[in-house]
Amino acid sequence: MSSSEPAVRVEGLGKRYWVRHERRATTLAETLTQAVARGVRRSRGTEFWALRDVSFDLRRGEALGLVGRNGAGKSTLLKIISRITMPTRGRVVALGRMATLLEVGTGFHPELSGRENVFLNGAILGMRRREIERKLDAIVDFSGVSKFLDEPVKHYSSGMRVRLAFSVAAHLDSDVLLVDEVLAVGDADFQRKCLGKMHDVAHEGRAVVFVSHALNAVQRLCDRALLLESGRLEMDGTPGDVVARYLEQWGPDQVGGTAVVGDDVPRSGTGLARIRRVSLMDTAGGDLTAVRLGQPFRVRLAVEATEPIPEAVFEIGVAGSDGERIATAQNIDGDRPPAPLAPGLHEVDATLRMTLLPGEYSLTVGVHRRNGVTLDYLERILGFSALNVAESGNDHYPWLAVRGYVRPDSEWSGPAPGAPATTGTATAVRS
Repeated sequence: MSSSEPAVRVEGLGKRYWVRHERRATTLAETLTQAVARGVRRSRGTEFWALRDVSFDLRRGEALGLVGRNGAGKSTLLKIISRITMPTRGRVVALGRMATLLEVGTGFHPELSGRENVFLNGAILGMRRREIERKLDAIVDFSGVSKFLDEPVKHYSSGMRVRLAFSVAAHLDSDVLLVDEVLAVGDADFQRKCLGKMHDVAHEGRAVVFVSHALNAVQRLCDRALLLESGRLEMDGTPGDVVARYLEQWGPDQVGGTAVVGDDVPRSGTGLARIRRVSLMDTAGGDLTAVRLGQPFRVRLAVEATEPIPEAVFEIGVAGSDGERIATAQNIDGDRPPAPLAPGLHEVDATLRMTLLPGEYSLTVGVHRRNGVTLDYLERILGFSALNVAESGNDHYPWLAVRGYVRPDSEWSGPAPGAPATTGTATAVRS
């Protein structure tokens, strides 16, 4: 494949599904009646378009992020690119070898061991047996399941299956790697390994298409992003611009210093616990929309658990205006124990003491298990300002241009006011 040729070309892509709203037939007469009715409804146009007129090129060495709400068409697009399903309109031209990881453990047989499934899954992806044998040690080492390699996969957790499946796909010598929202299943360490591997793949001159609700991961990994909504391509641009548009259109319902988080708000995690509300407060519990210079502030999370979580870890991150994380606080900091969560709704408070320099900020919040598995994660969920006015006194940031985000506590020594200059001779040191 020439370096000037696109690895994937998508032209006028459309995918139509027929939507059925009838109960299952129980008799032959009902089956015939429903078949006739379906034909009539189709002729009248009862249809659903998962994709409409989507076009773009993906070049070698490019990491492309797909961003959009659930049902926007991201997974459908990847399935068409990987030839799992066929388009209704348009076409996809893909040059070279393709590796896909669209569903956890796709192609794994539960009765076979992990080792046997590596060979089976590798063969499905198009790897030759000698290639799999040559890469087996690297695949197993990356996945971290070496102790259980000869155990049947039916005894694996979902996290173990996705680690092994991703490892097989990532070690295929492919020209294009397609990854669809699998990182939410793995723990934090494995997520970092996956992002590192995908970064390496792109820098080796191969192409990556990455679907994830982890917006910061899209911004870190990808060179470019597409925003899909209702099957249409809404925006093609830099990851920062696309993520900003996405959050602007479909972020949480924020009123003052409180964000109410509906089920349709972009999030990642297993969903066994969900953050329903995020509030910014002063230390007395009053609502805040802006923090004064040096003012401690409180973040309150309303968290709903659907099952007992013995060791819950709550995370609060503060990001600057560019979305980069500048501070992280967790309830296990300082060797504190994790919190037990019973099923139901809980309120969790955290008081943060940090001097934020004047500017715009946002909160990212999460709930995890102690082993690192993410239950719910919401990025840039609540925005607020830091003012150049102190809570008391005349303290302020003295310059027009603000450099950095946080002013640390510091101690200084040096000449006192009115003290004479230190005498001496400066010596130039050359190397």
